[in-house]
Amino acid sequence: MIRLAQACERIAATAKKLEKTAIVAEYLQLRSLEEAAVSAVFLSGRPFPVWEETTLQVGGSLLWRIVAELSGKAEDDLTASYRQHGDLGAVANAVLPHHRNPDLCVLQVERKFRAIASTRGVAAKGALVRELLAAVTPLEAKYIVKIMTGDLRIGLKESLVEDAITQAYGGTLGGVQRANMLLGDIGETLKLAAAGKLGDAKMRLFHPLGFMLASPAESAEQAFSYFANAFVEDKYDGIRAQAHCSEYQIRIFSRTRDDITESFPELPDALAGLPQDAILDGEIVAWNYFSDGSDDVARASRQLSGGRLDHLVKKTAQGDYPGRALPFSALQQRLGRKQVSDRLIEQVPIAYVVFDVLYADGELLLEHSLRERERILDALLAFPRKSQTTLRTTGAQSRFVFGNDARPSNTEVIRAPLFQASTPQQLDELFEAAQARGNEGLMIKDPESIYTPGRRGKSWLKLKRELATLDVVVTAVEYGHGKRIGVLSDYTFAVLGGEKLVNIGKAYSGLTDVEIAEMTKWFLEHVLEDQGFRLVVEPKIVLEVAFNNMMRSDRHESGYALRFPRIVRLRPDKLPEDADTIERVKEIYAKQKNELRA
Repeated sequence: MIRLAQACERIAATAKKLEKTAIVAEYLQLRSLEEAAVSAVFLSGRPFPVWEETTLQVGGSLLWRIVAELSGKAEDDLTASYRQHGDLGAVANAVLPHHRNPDLCVLQVERKFRAIASTRGVAAKGALVRELLAAVTPLEAKYIVKIMTGDLRIGLKESLVEDAITQAYGGTLGGVQRANMLLGDIGETLKLAAAGKLGDAKMRLFHPLGFMLASPAESAEQAFSYFANAFVEDKYDGIRAQAHCSEYQIRIFSRTRDDITESFPELPDALAGLPQDAILDGEIVAWNYFSDGSDDVARASRQLSGGRLDHLVKKTAQGDYPGRALPFSALQQRLGRKQVSDRLIEQVPIAYVVFDVLYADGELLLEHSLRERERILDALLAFPRKSQTTLRTTGAQSRFVFGNDARPSNTEVIRAPLFQASTPQQLDELFEAAQARGNEGLMIKDPESIYTPGRRGKSWLKLKRELATLDVVVTAVEYGHGKRIGVLSDYTFAVLGGEKLVNIGKAYSGLTDVEIAEMTKWFLEHVLEDQGFRLVVEPKIVLEVAFNNMMRSDRHESGYALRFPRIVRLRPDKLPEDADTIERVKEIYAKQKNELRA
């Protein structure tokens, strides 16, 4: 473990990606194959491979207490060290005693991690963590803590580890990337590379792939500057979800690659009986099955431009549009629950709106064009079901209907209505129609685009037309005033500035009392530094915030401040690394200045 820690120190000391990659490749070549495989997982910033469901379930507050006990330092000394280093792993390196000799290899550390993960109860887990940190040097403890918290902060992304595997063992970078994507295990990928068998990697169902992401478009005109013709879908106000379907098992994953099947227990039955194993991409939305969505579409068509929209919505408006999506606030009641009552399922019915297929009939479809994937998806959903559920298809939209009940059930799988547009005017009309249906806006897609997991390019665009918003990470919280005395309601938040988070504002409005109470409990369990009235917390919670305008300011580390920021919603479907960047902040600021000049 000491050699891995020393390699991490060297990696952190350089800003050059080629040097980082070379250090990793050299380290891997000097280790046994088993050690190298485990090290590759650790260097990717996690204790276990992606595909595994294993988690340590050890919070920052527990780690803080253990480091404090082992160091013998006073709380003030630890707080001062954290202010200096800004990282709990670095604090461990600074305050733990230096009398220990390195005697644990990475394989032993991995076994310790698995023992911690399999142990139940905070006290029992704490005893194992204490035993582990007491057996290593401060430098080893630094990186063990960083791996446990999932944040190495050495400027090393998994893509660089993939590159290093290519350098160390041969093969092509594309081959390594493909194998790692299929397997969800960079350690197993390393072993295949070493054996010259990267081509043997097979898709592992129930390991979520990365989601293709969309870039914002400021206008219909800007959207058509990237491609001439477009496939267009409504942008739904729900959560992105990837459904892995086999004959005997169905599981649902969020954009953060968390298994959320338990939160939506009715979805597996709705997806059962597909004719072949498949991975679907779509949106889970709260759904009103009593709203006549076809009227919404037809009404919008009549109202807009004397009916010019008719040719675009004709297929969807044939009388079988199964209701309409509800706002995200309705769906929020279903999120994060491991136990969902029948009453809640009845009160907040959902639909799974499917718009893409990533895997079907034993073939990964990422390299197929969107046009071809749409054809495969239509064929997949049009196939007669094997279960008691039947499929009814109407125009551009497919829906699964349960039993013989004429009224839709509480759960449907809906083929997302697909339109086409070739002019900004058509996009504007489609946008108005989408908003008339209660949806956020539009998704605009290049029909010839391939599916690029985890990447945000210009092949998929989103058009929302609203006040500027940012996805930010909460870094500190404060107790409220008045009726909010005793709860943490004032949130300081940050955007990504390179390898670190930089604060940009503070907001206290937008969440309900119930949400604030739930978040207070979470924050109190994840405190990194207690400053009395203000608590520095683990940077894990993502918010969407809106604001009126943006100013340059030296009050925050980002160099910017938001005017009248307010919380739009919690974003449990996003990870901190999905937050907006300082570059996005600069774009919004520059656009604002240009509009003021105009």
